[in-house]
Order: sequence, then structure tokens, then C-alpha cells
Amino acid sequence: MRHSIDERDARRLLGGGPVALISTSWHGAQNVMPCAFITPLSIDPPLIGIAVHPGRHTHDMIRFAEEFAINIPTRQLLHHVQYLGSVSGSELSKLELTRLPTFRARRIDAPLLEGCVGWIECGVHDAYRVGDHTLFVGKVVAAQAEKDAFDNGLWLLADPDERPLHYLGVNAYAILGDRMEARIPAAADIKRDVDAGVAELTDEEESAQRDEQRERDEEQRQRG
Repeated sequence: MRHSIDERDARRLLGGGPVALISTSWHGAQNVMPCAFITPLSIDPPLIGIAVHPGRHTHDMIRFAEEFAINIPTRQLLHHVQYLGSVSGSELSKLELTRLPTFRARRIDAPLLEGCVGWIECGVHDAYRVGDHTLFVGKVVAAQAEKDAFDNGLWLLADPDERPLHYLGVNAYAILGDRMEARIPAAADIKRDVDAGVAELTDEEESAQRDEQRERDEEQRQRG
């Protein structure tokens, strides 16, 4: 049964996406903050957007430093991620308090965090005020990943301890499950087999055929 939800909770329907730990450095001070409002924006040049509330200490750290790092945590850092989002770096040193080990980035001053499986170094390309957040557009200047976790442009998901942590909302998290390989049946082959009566459509093939028909109907409607 469908039910209405609060408009402000619409973002929760997009939940299940990766959570990142945004690390920054400015005038010798370092900070880290979890962020779920994060998305790729461009392939060439490689741009990634993160939305940060102006009330967060990380906001001004990024604004002044004009750079930040995106660290992709695993479930090893589950409780750290939740804690790092509940305290402010303006009041204490999160890295000193949590004693999270770090290592040097290749191109920027912000530290990179151990216990993660991916690291993206960004310089601020642009910034926009969007509603009650600032969208920082970061241009990727360096990136690296654990080879056992990510290779040939894909998450491998072989080891549960090396799967990226995803955020569902509030204090609920998840890790990615099974990896599936998709295929798209050729429409001509489906039609030929159906006309010949030699094959029964699978559920996936029926769905693909319906989608194609809806696209054709929509194109015809727009032309009409």
C-alpha cells in the first residue's frame, strides 16, 4: 500500500548511497565530517559535488582551503562515521580524539584516512548556494583505491570487509550485497522467437519489450 511521506523525507528515498568522510586541512588544523550528499557531476573534467550546510565546521574549512578529500569508508569505521557526524570540529579535534590513523595525500594538504577503500583528492572548482546547503564542486586531482576492493572501474564486492559503507538515514547503514550482471535482449530476436512460437519470453525480456513499446508510444504521442 502506498502512503504519503513528508516532502523533507523525499531525500530518504534516495538513501542507500555511499557515505564519505570529507577530510580538510587549513592553517595546520585538520577536520573530518561524514557526508551523504555527494554525487559525480562530470566525467571530463572529473567533477564531484558535495553539499555541506554552512553551519558545519567543514564548510568554512573547504571555503578557505579551497580543497578537500573524499574518503570511502568500510564497515570497519561504522561507529566512527556516526560519531564524527554528531560532534563539531569547531569545538574539538576529531582526528586527535578518535585517533584515526591517516596518511599523506598526493596533491593536497588534507589528510587521507586509513580503514577506507577509496580516496579522492579535490580542488574546489566552484561553489553554489543551493537551498540551505552549499554545493562545492570539486575537481579531482588524484584518486586511489584498494585493489582488492575496486579494480577495472568497478567495486568487486568479494570481501564484505572491503565493501563501501552506504547510508540509509539517521543511524542506519548498509553495505553492498551481490553483484549482478545485466543484459539487454535484442528486440528483433524477441520478436522473431515469439512469431515463430519457439521460445517463451522470460520476465526480463517481457519487461524490456514493454519498455520499448512505451518509448515508441511516447515518441508517437510527442510527434502527434
